[in-house]
Amino acid sequence: MAIHDRLTALQKQVSSVLLGKQDAIRKVLIALLARGHVLLEDVPGVGKTLLSRSVARGVDCTFSRIQMTPDLLPSDILGVSIYDTDAGEFTFKRGPIFANIILADEVNRTTPRTQSALLEAMNESQVTNDGQTYPLGPPFMVIATQNPYEFEGTYFLPENQLDRFMIRIRIGHPDKDTERDILHKQPARTLLETLRPVMNGQDVVLLQDKLHTVRVDEAIINYVLDITEATRRSEELTVGLSPRASLSMMEAARASAMLDGRDYAVPDDVKDLASAICAHRLRAKSFAHDGAASAAEGVFEKILETIPVPQ
Repeated sequence: MAIHDRLTALQKQVSSVLLGKQDAIRKVLIALLARGHVLLEDVPGVGKTLLSRSVARGVDCTFSRIQMTPDLLPSDILGVSIYDTDAGEFTFKRGPIFANIILADEVNRTTPRTQSALLEAMNESQVTNDGQTYPLGPPFMVIATQNPYEFEGTYFLPENQLDRFMIRIRIGHPDKDTERDILHKQPARTLLETLRPVMNGQDVVLLQDKLHTVRVDEAIINYVLDITEATRRSEELTVGLSPRASLSMMEAARASAMLDGRDYAVPDDVKDLASAICAHRLRAKSFAHDGAASAAEGVFEKILETIPVPQ
């Protein structure tokens, strides 16, 4: 089966379970192809967990769900060394982070100390314990869900953690007709368990390796750099985008092209994904005054409108 056909089949499989959310599904697959991590931010009950499980089943990868609670410790995620009395030595008992696709559910309900335990895993795809390094994956992707900040009992994710998420996705409520279908079919209960994979983990790694064969014109590279530089000059932001954000835009553009069956990126691959990739990495100066988490997103959208799109 051709690459485009496999990716199309994967999108259809996941769409058969999570109804009416093709855009969210596409963005998760873009992150998977680009070796990125995903932040799903929305109210409870709109399908964040279902989306994560469906993608894991569709690519036949190991899946682990971590419920992030205030009393969770870093060792509960990474693992712990236990003394083996028979062998007379310590052995490392691996934690739930050792899977291909990780669902960190309600990541902003756990403490910053435990949130930071994910940093090395997300950035380096490895875990270090007692001086010993343990690789994760491949493939390896963290899908973290987050409730909006205005809900009680939540913590802000620090900037260095947010910067490690390639893309932030809001699923949103379904429209009335889609919700009627959900009520009739109950896809979360009936279809998820019967969902058949269309590829395996090795296929995913091969696609990830092939991503760099997607051509990116110099004009698109300059477009990415113009966006990044504009955020650094903005007087409405406390800090601009990092080089990791620029790289994320490039890799996401390649992944978007691959999903469409193209071996070259176009400017719209960058423009259509820029807000989802960049806005959560920024902090508006007005945030300190009114506390609106969406302030940086509004500022970024205005900046994006001022950047000429290459023809």
